Amino acid sequence: MGARHTNADLFHQWEEAEERAEKWEKTAREERKQHEWAISDVRAELRREMAEMRKELTGKIEEVSEENEALKRENEMLREDNERLKSIINNDSNNSSKPPSSDQKPSKRANEYNGRKSSGKKRGGQTGHKGRALSKEDAEELIRSGKVKHEVIDVNRGKGRAKYISRYEYDIETRTVVREYRYYEDEAGKCHIPTEQRTAVRYGDGLRTMAVALYDIGVMSIERIREMLNAMSGNVLRISDGAVYKFIRGFSEAIEADLKAIETDLANQKVVQTDATVVTLNGVQSYIRNFSTSKSVLYVGMDRKNLEHMKKVPFLSRFTGTLVHDHETALYHFGTGHGECNVHVMRYLTKNSEDTGNTWSGEMKKLLSEMNRERKKLIAQGSIFSDDQIADYEARYTQIIYTGRQQNTTTRPKWARKDELALLNRMEKYSENHLLFLHRIDVPFDNNMSERDLRKCKNRQKISGGFGIAQGRNMACRILSFVETCKRRSLNVFVSINLAFHRPALLDR
Repeated sequence: MGARHTNADLFHQWEEAEERAEKWEKTAREERKQHEWAISDVRAELRREMAEMRKELTGKIEEVSEENEALKRENEMLREDNERLKSIINNDSNNSSKPPSSDQKPSKRANEYNGRKSSGKKRGGQTGHKGRALSKEDAEELIRSGKVKHEVIDVNRGKGRAKYISRYEYDIETRTVVREYRYYEDEAGKCHIPTEQRTAVRYGDGLRTMAVALYDIGVMSIERIREMLNAMSGNVLRISDGAVYKFIRGFSEAIEADLKAIETDLANQKVVQTDATVVTLNGVQSYIRNFSTSKSVLYVGMDRKNLEHMKKVPFLSRFTGTLVHDHETALYHFGTGHGECNVHVMRYLTKNSEDTGNTWSGEMKKLLSEMNRERKKLIAQGSIFSDDQIADYEARYTQIIYTGRQQNTTTRPKWARKDELALLNRMEKYSENHLLFLHRIDVPFDNNMSERDLRKCKNRQKISGGFGIAQGRNMACRILSFVETCKRRSLNVFVSINLAFHRPALLDR
């Protein structure tokens, strides 16, 4: 009985243990399942986060890559621009349109005359050089011509002294004169006084002529001219700035007919050289353009160099000949022919050789120099180029352009290749204009005459700093046209200015 009861208890305990085991197993399975769901959720969340992080990182990598490429491109552009700026810094009058005055180097010492090296020779005239000292024969010839006042001063002359030795002295007299003009009454009791003498006191032609000469030839300001004239009179005169300005403006108006005569002479020429230079007008950039021949020169003030403003120049609309200029395309709308200044383009060829290292530009420069040199020889001999010579030069010119285009394909950097291509296109498109001097003996190789004529304008720009108003610029151009034309025609400038106050169309001959 006791044994059965013990077995029953054990069995019952076993069943309870099995039941608890099943519960634990079931709980474990449920917990495992819950854990698996949790792990799955965590894994899914991790996958989502990783996907988002991968996407974000990919975007950042792409962004950084694009930024890196942009920086590379910018760095390349800056490198090329740095090389281009270095090239510009090295520009001077030999390889660009910059004037020689800009060639002064920073290393130049104060008060140093120029950058030339000493030759070791003594100052003054060199051995074999023909001097131009004053001579007795020149003085006597001037006296005979009547162009100068002859004044004789007898030194220690006494009785019985007839023989003498002459010594001559050149001098200029400066003195203040007060002229009194007396107009007497006629039978009717009236005095007929000319218009210019209506005021009781006026300044004479000599004074006005001196003011104009100092303004143009001396390149002096109104204030300096006033000081000069007053000092020359021993401060007897008290001329004002307004009076000086009135002298100059009056002369500018008096030479209207002379300027028309200059324009007419230029319009009748087959070839005219032209160029322009910058001058300031009340601090703003403007221009003075000139038209030059061996006999006449005309200066014109312009606000711009474009076609619109060139149409306002009366001479250009009248001219039917050939203009020689520095490749100003707006000028191709005027005249019937055009010659390019080859000295101007040779500077660009020099610059191209420096920037690219290509050989074609140096070869072209040598060819142009050779053609000009041979042309001068032929002119001296009274001859011209033959058709075969011209054909040979033109063929060589074309071949160099072809070589240049081949070399341009590998030119580095890009800005240099672009500039070189523009130069090649210009020289090919305007080849007839660059080589016109081969075909026509009256067309010069360059427009250097015109460039030299513009130096007078630059002198005024440097001294006065420019012009205040357009009227002042135009007035200076008118007077400069008259004076420079007088010089070209070997006229006495001082006398011509004096006569021009009362004698219109002095240059109409």
